[in-house]
Amino acid sequence: MKHTLISGALAVLSPAVTAAQSADDFTYVAGNVYYFQNGSYNSLVVATDEGTVVVDPNGRIARKLQDNLPALTDQPVTHLIFSHSHGDHASGGGAYGDIEAIAYANAPAKLGDVDLDVQFEQKHSFQLGGNTIELTYLGPGDEVDMIATVVCPEKVVFFVDVSAPERMFYTSLGGDNVDGWYQQILTAEALDFDIFVPGHGRMGNHSDLTNVKLYMEELRADVLAGLKVGKSANQLANELTYPERSHWQQYDAWRPSNVRGMAEHLIHSGAVD
Repeated sequence: MKHTLISGALAVLSPAVTAAQSADDFTYVAGNVYYFQNGSYNSLVVATDEGTVVVDPNGRIARKLQDNLPALTDQPVTHLIFSHSHGDHASGGGAYGDIEAIAYANAPAKLGDVDLDVQFEQKHSFQLGGNTIELTYLGPGDEVDMIATVVCPEKVVFFVDVSAPERMFYTSLGGDNVDGWYQQILTAEALDFDIFVPGHGRMGNHSDLTNVKLYMEELRADVLAGLKVGKSANQLANELTYPERSHWQQYDAWRPSNVRGMAEHLIHSGAVD
């Protein structure tokens, strides 16, 4: 097996390598696990001696990943996993040729230009080389067909959109089942993993996911308390600043929207009454 391409040169990577490599390179995670980044999107790659697994091809990444794969391994992509059916993640699968495509049971039968071969209900697992790939449905929330992928023995989890290490929730949470979203976080938190690779943002660990959970709990409690004493969503967006999270990604852009979105959810769900 080959090793990763960093800034145009081949290098043997060690676990000390971090996620600070530039876009369009494979970044080492652990064991046989890497991720490939293009802009703000990550795809997980498991390079075994019996084939390569890709999770979330993404139309913006798929062809570049395929073109750069020989720098990482001589094994072709044999399995393609879709975290969910959003077009910005479930696209570009046709770049990989003959693969086994896997997604949750209620996903469309065709995703990313490929027909699905396996659709599962709650859990699904398979072995490839020395790795076991464990898939878990996270329940309805931020999308209704979201799954998490755990790679063993490295104990790496990959899931997208629901949360990311030290990153605010996406804009206003609009249109999502926020209570279900919280349950998705709890389901993911209960999985057995050490390393957290998100669909967007930097790599982290299990405690990073717990911290995101605590933020949602704090956000809900603070917004609910404010609404119950008659404050408006805009007032709360100005007051609830969470300075201890000011270093989080998208803090300035999304923090006010997070507050307003939670307020809208709580009002519409009847929690304020």
